[in-house]
Amino acid sequence: MFPIFDSTMILLLPAIALAAWAQWKVRSTYKKYSEIPTRAARPGLRVAKDILRANRLDSVGVEPVAGMLSDHYDPRAKSVRLSEGNYQSASIAAVAVAAHEVGHAMQDGLGYAPLSLRHNLFPVVNISSTMAMPLLLIGFISNFPMLIDLGIVFFSVAVLFHVVTLPVEFNASSRALVQLRQGNYLDEGELAGAKKVLNAAALTYVAATAMALLQLLRFILLRPRD
Repeated sequence: MFPIFDSTMILLLPAIALAAWAQWKVRSTYKKYSEIPTRAARPGLRVAKDILRANRLDSVGVEPVAGMLSDHYDPRAKSVRLSEGNYQSASIAAVAVAAHEVGHAMQDGLGYAPLSLRHNLFPVVNISSTMAMPLLLIGFISNFPMLIDLGIVFFSVAVLFHVVTLPVEFNASSRALVQLRQGNYLDEGELAGAKKVLNAAALTYVAATAMALLQLLRFILLRPRD
């Protein structure tokens, strides 16, 4: 039968706990620093555009997008998309998030290899993620190792995507903090707050990667032995 609840579930408990804590941490940290305005009073939109201009990335657009913490960089459209709150707000959190997304635009402009790999993996991951669980389900129910192996291979692609995402996100945050310091967008105290916001966000990616890796290990351990 498909292993929904079994002894290997204990492997996932640390990752589940980390994921829950990461979600709480990012929301509480973001909430705290979204209520603290920066002394420079420049909104996320202005900071993003200024950093893009300073790095000769004037062709990259900055647009608002609906949702909370829905901020992202679209490498296909060459656009930094900021959630409506961060687009208009001049809080420490808004400025930190805006600079982080511009960090991705900088990676794209420089041909940063992990970002390119993640972008190329994205369409493959969509397919592999869709196929992995049905193959594993059928394989375990029918006790058909070949299908299980194929499901594991597809699931491994998704795991690779998570692993590649880590350096992309940490590097974007590092670039953001450098830009915020060099451009005097934040003072030292505000920079410390921005770093906490970005570190909390990064923790969610660490938790997701840990969960994916441990789930992969679990499937490998549960695979019937020849």
